[in-house]
Formats: sequence, C-alpha cells, structure tokens
Amino acid sequence: MNGAQSLVRTLVDCGVDVCFMNPGTSEMHFVATLDAVPEMRGMLALFEGVVTGAADGYGRMAGTPAATLLHLGPGLGNGLANLHNARRARTPIVNVVGDHATYHKKFDAPLESDIEGVARNVSPGFVRRGSYPETLGVDAADAVRAALGPPGQVATLIVPADVSWGPGGIVAAPPPPPRRQALDAPRVAMVVDVLRSGEPTALLLGNAALGTAALVAASSIANTVDAKLFCETFPPRVARGAGIPEVERIAYLGEMAVAQLEGIRHLVLIDAKAPVSFFAYPERPSSLVPENCEIHVLAGPADDVTTTLEALADEVGARPDAARLAGGSRPDLPTGELNVRAVAAAVGALLPEGAIVSDEGNTSGLFASSMTAGCPPHDWLFLTGGAIGQGLPVAVGAATACPDRRVVSLQADGSALYTLQAWWTMARYGLDVTTVLFNNHSYAILNMELQRVGTEGAGDRAREMLDLSNPDIDFASLARGMGLTAWRSRTAEEFSSHLAAALNTPGPSMVEAILPTPG
Repeated sequence: MNGAQSLVRTLVDCGVDVCFMNPGTSEMHFVATLDAVPEMRGMLALFEGVVTGAADGYGRMAGTPAATLLHLGPGLGNGLANLHNARRARTPIVNVVGDHATYHKKFDAPLESDIEGVARNVSPGFVRRGSYPETLGVDAADAVRAALGPPGQVATLIVPADVSWGPGGIVAAPPPPPRRQALDAPRVAMVVDVLRSGEPTALLLGNAALGTAALVAASSIANTVDAKLFCETFPPRVARGAGIPEVERIAYLGEMAVAQLEGIRHLVLIDAKAPVSFFAYPERPSSLVPENCEIHVLAGPADDVTTTLEALADEVGARPDAARLAGGSRPDLPTGELNVRAVAAAVGALLPEGAIVSDEGNTSGLFASSMTAGCPPHDWLFLTGGAIGQGLPVAVGAATACPDRRVVSLQADGSALYTLQAWWTMARYGLDVTTVLFNNHSYAILNMELQRVGTEGAGDRAREMLDLSNPDIDFASLARGMGLTAWRSRTAEEFSSHLAAALNTPGPSMVEAILPTPG
C-alpha cells in the first residue's frame, strides 16, 4: 500500500467519502486510488474556487467534512476565497494540497511556492506536511479530527508527491466522535441575572444557535423575558419557514444595525460575535454595539449550544409554546414588471418544502428573505465571509450532501461570473440545483458603496468600472453551453412560469431574470 492509498482509505474510514477536486501531476496517485477505494466519491470541478466552495456547502449541510484535492500553491491560491468563507462559517473541511516531491523542492521548479504560508490564512488551526508514507494515514486522521473540532475548521494536509507514491502506507484508526463542552452552569446563571435585570436586553444568535431546536428555545426565552432576538448578518445556515421561529438579522448597513441595537444595555452572545461594520466609513463607528452596552457570552463555538439554550429557558421559566413561530402564508405569484420584488415573490410562492437556498443574491436578493418566511420548512445558506463567488459552488456541495432536496441558488450576475464553472459540475453529476440569476448588468452593491465611502468627483469613468453591460452577458446561453436547462425571463409572468418549470426539471436548471439596471 502506498501513501496515497493509506490516505484515501483512512479518510473513508473516518467518514470523509466525498472529495471535490481539481488535481494536477503531483496528485495523480491520489486520483489513481479512486479505483482502488471506490467508497471515495471523486467530483471534478473546473476551477479550484468551485472545489473549495462545494466542500463548504457540503460541510454546512452534512455536518461532516468533505475533502478537497488541490494542485500545489497556485491551486490552493485559486481556492482561497471560498476557503475564507468556509473558515468564517466554521465549516469542517479536510483540505488536501499536493506538493512537489521532497527531493525536487530544492530545484525551485516553476510551481514551487510556500504552501504553508498561504494555507495559514484560511487554516490557522491545522496545517501539516506529510513526511512519510508510513505516517500519512495518521496525518489524515488527525486532519479529520481537527476539521470536526468543535468548532469546525479547515484542516490543511500538504502531501508531497513522493510521500504519496512511496510504499509502506498504513491505514489509521478513525478519531473519536467530536464532543462539545458540557453545560457551563455559572454562565447560564449569569445570563439569568442579566435577563431578570429589567434593563433592555438582546440575544444575538450565530452558527449552532440557528437550528430549529435552538431557535425554539431562544425565541421562547426572548418572548418570556421581553428581550430582542437577533442573528448575525451572514450566518452559515439558518432553519426557516412555517412552524419555525423567525429571527431578525443584524443589517448589513452599519447605520441600520446601529438603529436595531439602539437602547440595548445588555447583548448576550450565543455562538456569535459582537457585530462590527463590514468596512470603515468616514465618521461612522466600526463597532456597532451601543457605547453603554455590556456584552455577555452565554455559549461559544465549542459549547453545546442547544442544550445551553434549553437550560436557560428552564431557568427563566420559558415554555416552548412561548416561541413565536412563522405562519404558513406565501405571496401570490407576481404579474407585470419583472423587478427584484417580483422575483422574490415568485420564489416565495413556489419554493418547495425542504429546499436549501444558497443565497448570493446580494442587493437583488433584498426581498427574498421576507417573501419566503412563510414557506414550508427549508434551510438558508448565507455568504459568511463576504468573498463573492460562493453561491453556485456552495449549491454544488449542498446538493451533493442532500440529494433528496432541491437546492435553489439565488445568484447575482457579478458574483456568478467568479465561479460560473460550477454549472458544469452540476450538469456532470445531475445535481438538482435551480439557479435564479439576477441580471441587472451591474455591480449594484458597489454603486451604493461608491457613495457611502465619501468619494468625491466620481463620474462616468468611475461608474464604468461598476457596469456589466457593453457587452451584455447572456447567462442563459452560457448555462446551456455547460449542460443546464435554461430560460430568460423579461416579465413577472414569464419568470413565474419558467421558475415553476425549472423546479420540476430533474437535474440542474437556470432562470435568468432580466432586471432594470440600478440608477
């Protein structure tokens, strides 16, 4: 058994049986092992940003890691943006990066680079270089253990080519299941005192606090003690829909977030970070927490969040029926002009039960959340780290993890162009993903930011850098060229009809909504 075979077999034995990949010469022994270890499902992507984003989507939905396979430092570099998003989402990923043979590195071949230095940006908790075929299995098991946490993380394993092909590989035993920290009773008691203080209080939920059971507990607490309930702006995954408590997201725009939190004297963090502005703006605060507000941590990323919330609910006498659940209403199908509100209404009217929404609609997706609040239960995946080009790859991973559920990718045109190759992977593997493509021919969010940052003298030449027309991009033709069934819609009626057809079409499909250009 060579090193690559022990690596792949160990990963499979540890429950990592999907690998998204874009391999090169140094990874060929891993690729060859796919025939020797058929339990490992290899999935090809045409660009490393799709590989890493798909692993992120898979981990968010499966709760267990997928592996990636990337080619040397440049391959890792191409995948960094979505590994950044995965790090922010605390998604478990085993990130395998091939490298030159150990004896070849001293020759400074054209693809030689500092892989460890690059990897630490997105994998600060675990970067290891495999040194021997005999220990590569242990390295793989340790990477899985690190990836699972808690909290989850990107664990990077660098595999030199000669360690891969060398004999003597040994399969390592799987690590023990991850365990979250037990209930911290003193912290619960501290928050009980805060909630009973009578001063304005808000609960801020993140990550593990946004599953259905945790949301029910949090909502019942908030309604019992008259506290406000918020979640982070871009959490990794939120359970939503009829029968599930609604939670208000902290606004993206800093001034709106400040207004949401105005008057709050106590902010209780439950697997969340204190909110800050995404960017610095002249004469505006970076911290969005009111100056006289105290911050209290109830539970962190390594804690058993749901158990902690349920214990807090018991302590304050909150009953589960105190939770405020979303109703079961849907918007009517829209008519007339096709605009972002009409697109959101159609999605809300047609979203199937159990859907998974990968949301990178950006400004065009503004109304999607409110229009889908009363849909049948579904999951919503957000752009956690702000690095665009996430939506389509995350949809690939989510559909791979949950093949029995329809994935809907709400996708802005500018962001889609970063990782459009994801459509090819959807078609190759017959993934049930429907893309809603918002085509407004613009980086609309940057038009807004151009004004917000206080620029002076911005005119036609500046606005040209934010414009995606001339030439206009025909996304429907691009999608068809990559194997999708695709439509272009110019009216609300057309869009509703096309979306209904797409959601009932097996495999990947795309509906392009031609929208008015902002401004």
